[in-house]
Amino acid sequence: MKKIGVLTRDCAGVNAAIRSIVRTACICDIEVIGIMHGYKGLIDGEFVHLNHRSVSGIINQGGTILKTSRCQRFYNKESQKQAVENIHRMGLDGLIVVGGNGSLTGAHILASKYNIPVIGIPATIDNDINGINLSIGADTAVNVALDALDKIRDTATSLERIFLVEVMGRTSGYIAMQVGLAGGCEEVLVPELDSNIDVMCNEIQEGNRKGKVSWIIIIAEGKAKAHNIAEIINNKTGLETRVAVLGHIQRGGRPTSTDRILGARLGNYAVEVLKKGVSNQCVYLKNDVLDTIPLEIAIQSKQINVEDLYRLIKILI
Repeated sequence: MKKIGVLTRDCAGVNAAIRSIVRTACICDIEVIGIMHGYKGLIDGEFVHLNHRSVSGIINQGGTILKTSRCQRFYNKESQKQAVENIHRMGLDGLIVVGGNGSLTGAHILASKYNIPVIGIPATIDNDINGINLSIGADTAVNVALDALDKIRDTATSLERIFLVEVMGRTSGYIAMQVGLAGGCEEVLVPELDSNIDVMCNEIQEGNRKGKVSWIIIIAEGKAKAHNIAEIINNKTGLETRVAVLGHIQRGGRPTSTDRILGARLGNYAVEVLKKGVSNQCVYLKNDVLDTIPLEIAIQSKQINVEDLYRLIKILI
């Protein structure tokens, strides 16, 4: 194996993975080509050469130095053929894809339909890659949201108000549940669980009668919009309610030590397994042991056990 390509999505820790891939490849005398703007760049031929020096000083940076974009075009057969043609034109012997479900689905397509040697690295703040305990970026996202929540709690307590905090998670309540438990929140609304807003409002009113002066509710964006829930609470309880939408700050920021180390280890391992001729697999870390799982399994819907966490959150109110 003489030359490999690297394609990424963005979240904290991805740059640590890029750095590890490049420097591991350099030790193995493998040339690395960075693919700009994800699958869009693979289709349009946006390539850059990466070496030991070009990845210097990036381990502490959020996002991805290779930039990224969503690319619906890749699901078009003609675009896929153009991407494969570019891979062959650049003389790439293999490809490492760093990203979430969508990116890894693209990796699986390249490996299974076009026989391109591909290894995936899980990187998504939603931590929703099937069969994998922790994806790059998830730990940082939770800690960024938790830091914001701690600041909001100071205001909520001082002003004696109800705060609704909307976090990211279109189909997954991972961030919301983690932040809800770690932040000592009173309620969490996630896509995986049915929610009874009337019961929640009654709990707020009962708590208020007993002297509880502040209340923090975490809402995953895929469950509901915080402003809509705030309006319902205002109408049903008559209590003053405020909304904080954290948005994309959760995708950025300096990666935690967990994400930097995970990115470094998975990046190194991805190169090692690709060198051995392994393809259509996703690397991951479990019980401090590096391993692989078929991409076909990794891209399936992940079942997250939120019931136990939610039960604990309600116990600890």
